[in-house]
Amino acid sequence: MASRPAPAADFEPAGELKIGQVGIANLRVRMLDVARLAEEMRSRVARAPKLFDRAAVILDFGGLAELPDATTAQALIDALRDAGALPVALAWGSPANAALAEALDLPVLSKFRAQYENADAAPAPAPSRPAPTPEPAPPVAPKPAPATAAVEPGLIQAGSVRSGQQLYAQNRDLTVLSSVGAGAEVIADGSIHIYGPLRGRALAGAQGSPTARIFCRSFHAELVAVAGHYKVLDDIPRELHGKAVQVWLEHDELKIAALE
Repeated sequence: MASRPAPAADFEPAGELKIGQVGIANLRVRMLDVARLAEEMRSRVARAPKLFDRAAVILDFGGLAELPDATTAQALIDALRDAGALPVALAWGSPANAALAEALDLPVLSKFRAQYENADAAPAPAPSRPAPTPEPAPPVAPKPAPATAAVEPGLIQAGSVRSGQQLYAQNRDLTVLSSVGAGAEVIADGSIHIYGPLRGRALAGAQGSPTARIFCRSFHAELVAVAGHYKVLDDIPRELHGKAVQVWLEHDELKIAALE
């Protein structure tokens, strides 16, 4: 009797893993007061439950002179959970920070601390060297002027951004020709221009650019942010609701004003 052929091996994965852009909050701890940090988070959740209730949070201890011990850090995690947030990782730091994350059974994410360090750290001066004496160069025929480099165009979204959708313009501006619905999120490393109503969230300067701005024709935003500085609708004067506005940073303070 002929033997039956063996079944073909199944190489189709049971799950598909991709690394993508996610909206996630970064809590930079500047004062290690567990009760105060929890109360501040509880206040944020109460003012904007759609944004912060059960929101994933990265804990960044880079603003402290020294890291907390594992017991104190765990107490902070528990307090933030009681306040409504969900700490899911530590921001990148020193080897001691990585050891703390391991003790807490949390991953370490590298993206967030880099934004602060790029913004805060002054470039180290180059060591001075004696300038070498240049040798006379032979005459060189002038080269023709190079062609104009292609400019990266901004991302243009012609249709509406609906509830639950997220649109990200990496390393460029974002222009939405229609509306951004409640529960939708638009993100850009540059500026954001919205020609319809903004009812969802708009985050400009996502990689830390303080010169990015947000412009919209009809302002009803759940949240606006520039380089990590944010305001929710309850923080914004009622006379600006429904108006054409611009949002920008001035001395690390988020400003919102009507467009004239």
